[in-house]
Amino acid sequence: MTQKTILRSDELSCPSCVHKIEKALNALPGVAKAEVRFNTGKIEVEHDPAQSSVEALVEAVRGTGYEARPAAF
Repeated sequence: MTQKTILRSDELSCPSCVHKIEKALNALPGVAKAEVRFNTGKIEVEHDPAQSSVEALVEAVRGTGYEARPAAF
């Protein structure tokens, strides 16, 4: 079962950031799709929470050198 998690990052400054973050997230187990919107800092991830938790998603983004946090609604 997959869920959609939305993260935010206010540090995205170039298109290569998008590629780097998407690549890191898509490499995680259970991630079906990761999409980063450069202009808004929104990161949408469809994933199986049993395989990759929200914390794992945030850590994957941090591993690329950027900060991310779960988006507040």
